[in-house]
Amino acid sequence: MPDFVCRIADSNGKTTNATYNSVSELELRQRLEGQGFLVYSIKEKAKNVSFLLPFFSGRRKIKSRDFIIFNQQFVALVGAGLPIIKALELLAGREREEQFQIVLRNITEQVKAGSLLSEAFENQGSFSKVYTASVYAGEKSGNLEQVLQRFIQYQKTINTTRSKIKSALTYPLILASLLVILVSYLMTVVVPQFAQFYAGMDTDLPSVTQLLIVVSQSIHNQFFTGIVVIGVLLASLSVWVRGNRGRAYFDELKLRFPIVGDIWRKFLFAQVSRTLSTLLSGGIPLVNSLDTIAYSTGNLVVTGALKNAVMSVREGQSLAKSFEETKVVPGLAIEMIEVGESSGNLSEMLGHVADFYDDEVSTRLNQLFTFIEPILLLILAVIVAFVLIALYMPIFSLSSRIIT
Repeated sequence: MPDFVCRIADSNGKTTNATYNSVSELELRQRLEGQGFLVYSIKEKAKNVSFLLPFFSGRRKIKSRDFIIFNQQFVALVGAGLPIIKALELLAGREREEQFQIVLRNITEQVKAGSLLSEAFENQGSFSKVYTASVYAGEKSGNLEQVLQRFIQYQKTINTTRSKIKSALTYPLILASLLVILVSYLMTVVVPQFAQFYAGMDTDLPSVTQLLIVVSQSIHNQFFTGIVVIGVLLASLSVWVRGNRGRAYFDELKLRFPIVGDIWRKFLFAQVSRTLSTLLSGGIPLVNSLDTIAYSTGNLVVTGALKNAVMSVREGQSLAKSFEETKVVPGLAIEMIEVGESSGNLSEMLGHVADFYDDEVSTRLNQLFTFIEPILLLILAVIVAFVLIALYMPIFSLSSRIIT
């Protein structure tokens, strides 16, 4: 559904700008007016292309931290005996983030109109299928509070794992950025100055120095052209990756990449295992749980594998055997899942699988970056040493001639 930028006012006269998705402008106007908002304007949001590779959409998302806090407060209020509508009204009134506040008010109005809480959340288009499925399971089982507590713990664990990975990536990225900046400075500023100095000298330059000057002049003369070309290539790659064919190729490439591909595959399956464990614990049947997480992996190869697993499980095959046929799921995970199915503790075993692979991913990344950091430093030192030697060789040569 397309996004619409709306300028609306509530019953207190407070004017806000918000983005909603709807099938049409008329449907959205009727929906907002039915919720008591005064609609000033509705305009369809222009479809923008993101040049950040490759997974970000233009839609503004609710921050994970705000969402966790909301769920914690919602569980506390419902657990204290407050009706769901009253709890939503209180939290919507206290929410400081404007976009999230509008969403909560919209959810409240839909629940008042008779919608299920899970339906109201799903209609917003801002929440994951895992969350809406968990809320639905809680509503049907009568254990909404317990199911949401499991989801909160699940989301905290996911966020912690991602934070660890980001922390591990930070230092190598800083080193790589410094390497690029330093090389760019040397080749565009330092080397041209030496080239001008040597141009006024009647002497033959060493071949290494001549090569460095030629490369530097090429970079210096074509610097802005190079930036434009790189920008166009990145933009084209971004557009291509957004298409189904390009994204499928890129997702498969990530899984096949040496060393990193194996780590990425285990990270993805850790997320799949934890999500599946959360949904099964909430009372959602296995087939429905698999169907839900198939579209939330972020990788088309894994999504295709899970779809095939869903079909196999529907035909009566075990989950372990279905995963084995996909050729994507790690072997050790299949064995652990098989044990979980045999013992009747599949949900608990999937949680152990997720913990195991989270720890392994963290360990492998630390080991990988232990090697990458000195390699980057060595490359940096070699480049700087090469440039300095190439620049000062003519001076050393002249000095030796003068002394002789």
